[in-house]
Amino acid sequence: MPYPVPARTIRVEQEIKRSRFITTIGRVEDKAQALAFIEDVRTEFPDASHNCWAYVAGPPGNTPDIGMSDDGEPRGTAGRPMLNVLQLKDIGEISAVVTRYFGGTKLGAGGLVRAYSGSVQQGVDALPLTERVDYFEGRVLVPYAMENTIRHLLETMDLAVGEVTYSENVALHIKAPEPDKAPLEQAVRDQTMGVGRVAWESGG
Repeated sequence: MPYPVPARTIRVEQEIKRSRFITTIGRVEDKAQALAFIEDVRTEFPDASHNCWAYVAGPPGNTPDIGMSDDGEPRGTAGRPMLNVLQLKDIGEISAVVTRYFGGTKLGAGGLVRAYSGSVQQGVDALPLTERVDYFEGRVLVPYAMENTIRHLLETMDLAVGEVTYSENVALHIKAPEPDKAPLEQAVRDQTMGVGRVAWESGG
């Protein structure tokens, strides 16, 4: 199913009792990308007091693909509040790093929770989103006499034709978004009176 994901990486900043909180949020499609994203921010701010982070590296609510770290802050005051905000927003493939430069005034546990969750909230509020759509590859198999008809059909559905192979039938190789699968199958059947069909590749 489609779900919202970050359209690009953004950064916001706020100051709380002289501590700087710099929030970097971007898209990560898996755990490896999430960890690389976090490391990039850590490398950019090597002198920071803390680089706390949280991520949801798959679809929203996909528990195995989450992670968090307090990075030296008192346990439960940074990573978990940050992750809670990400999960409540129902956004997938998202990673957030909050970089803190300590300003000399301690915030206390409650103050830290508010600071870190508020920083992520500020970032998510400014984050442009796009829709993640799964694509599937396949072949539209039709008789030679119907090739032009089906090419026109695919064009009206905004589906580009890739490789074309000719054997017993014409095979038009396509890549279609998941929501278009069923409508495409039905349209091909209708246009060819049941002679043509869509053969999806394994996993599609």
